Amino acid sequence: MKYNPVIIALDVESAGQARELVRRLGGSVSVYKVGMELYAAAGMEFVRELVGEGKQVFLDMKFYDIGETVKRAVAQVARSGVRFLTIHGSAAVMRAAREGKGDSPLQLLAVTVLTSFDRDDLADLGYPCEVASLVRLRVRKAMECGIDGIVCSPLEVAEVRALTGPQAVLVTPGVRSAGAAAGDQKRVATPADAIRNGASYLVIGRQVTRAADPPSEVARILDEIAPFC
Repeated sequence: MKYNPVIIALDVESAGQARELVRRLGGSVSVYKVGMELYAAAGMEFVRELVGEGKQVFLDMKFYDIGETVKRAVAQVARSGVRFLTIHGSAAVMRAAREGKGDSPLQLLAVTVLTSFDRDDLADLGYPCEVASLVRLRVRKAMECGIDGIVCSPLEVAEVRALTGPQAVLVTPGVRSAGAAAGDQKRVATPADAIRNGASYLVIGRQVTRAADPPSEVARILDEIAPFC
């Protein structure tokens, strides 16, 4: 395996719970996602703690605001040593984020359509189109704006890879081993399918974080994807 593509989602209530999970997983995982729940509880202080311990952080905040605000916020994140940051907005917002990143190694990831969404959800928001059509539009815009990668469903990752080419970082949530509960995700696939179809990284949450033996669950996933990495 050239690199470990597993990102564990620290979707827990406190920094203490997150620390314990990171401790249990040890060297089997090097990238952790910090999303809204943990960020609200522990903030950038915990993000910097992870970075200080040699972990890579995927900060999933989906920045979306006026361009100047996004630019300044991205610049702050870039200074913290975070590896990946999600943004979610128009071309102007994405260009502002790119400016805020500057020459830092921070990689910006554009969110396409949440994996919990389907066509009915889009219609409810006023988008009279198929999910795949909106994904294609947002991918093209992100690439035009110089964004480093894309967050997309594993069901769309093959088409997204065809649009972006080999250099883009493609991160896929909504990934579950066969037999694992899908939870509130609607567009899901197995880890092996996602990697085989072009994903760079897989975001894994409850399958690992709620397992009786999280390290064994990570080992299971790594075994599943080993033939394709």
